[in-house]
Amino acid sequence: MTETSLSSPTVTRFDGKVAVITGGSRGIGKAVADKLIKGGAKVVIGDILEQEGQATVDDFNKNAGSKVASFIRTDVTKYTDNKALFQHAESEFGGVDIAVLNAGIVSNCDTLFSPLDDDLEEKIFNINAIGVIKGAKVALLHMAKRGGGSIVCTASLAGLYCLPFFNAYNATKHALVGFVRSCQHLPDICNVRINAVCPGYVETDLLKNLVDADPSLAISICNPRVPLEYVVDGNIMFLSDTTKNAKILMVLPDGPQFSETPELPGSMISEASEKSTREYAKTVVPDGKEKLAKALQNYKNEYH
Repeated sequence: MTETSLSSPTVTRFDGKVAVITGGSRGIGKAVADKLIKGGAKVVIGDILEQEGQATVDDFNKNAGSKVASFIRTDVTKYTDNKALFQHAESEFGGVDIAVLNAGIVSNCDTLFSPLDDDLEEKIFNINAIGVIKGAKVALLHMAKRGGGSIVCTASLAGLYCLPFFNAYNATKHALVGFVRSCQHLPDICNVRINAVCPGYVETDLLKNLVDADPSLAISICNPRVPLEYVVDGNIMFLSDTTKNAKILMVLPDGPQFSETPELPGSMISEASEKSTREYAKTVVPDGKEKLAKALQNYKNEYH
């Protein structure tokens, strides 16, 4: 672990910025929203918890004395809802600069011997992994046409280490880590950065629901806790520091640590493979820009 500082060399406030936060009605998402609003941003919360989401937004607006937040019901597993969320942010506040893709569940985190039920099996994957990827793809389109932006995904230490009997949950968070690490060239294509925070056990409703759903997972009660403010600070660092992209931040009880991408084993590297990799690298950005232009045009045609 070569990096540990959360210091931000660039932005310290978010005046004029607009943030979309999924799963923002409570817990980590709500705390990040509060920090962004206090830093001058406008926030749109997307969540399936309608009463809680609207109440959270009402409190933000009341405390600010003006409209600084808006809510829209959002099922992150559906492209229609993700598009509506970002379009709502655009119509309410003029665009999107920040996306905190935080929605997630722990129910059915152990599927080894669960019923052979397609919907039950797929739910945690659809929310924790596919829902985040769908949100990121829609965010990219809105940010690219605005000139850039920053995305932070809420993953977990379970995306780096395998917690026993959390097989499905582990898999979803590993998927997010792999997705984020694969976006090294994104800033050169559309000036958008994407990173992930990987907290340990944070004292939120998600942790309580974990034990309530399956008492055998009470192991989580015995683990050291990560202060919520550490997770919020990790999000703010990624949103502020323009030098960070495709990074994974472990948020631990004693502070943050960056998790470095493992090096490829030497037996997988040859002179021919290195030459091929260099040649491929030359095509990644122009090819990405071409694909982005087509995606933006398709989205514009659909949107309007």
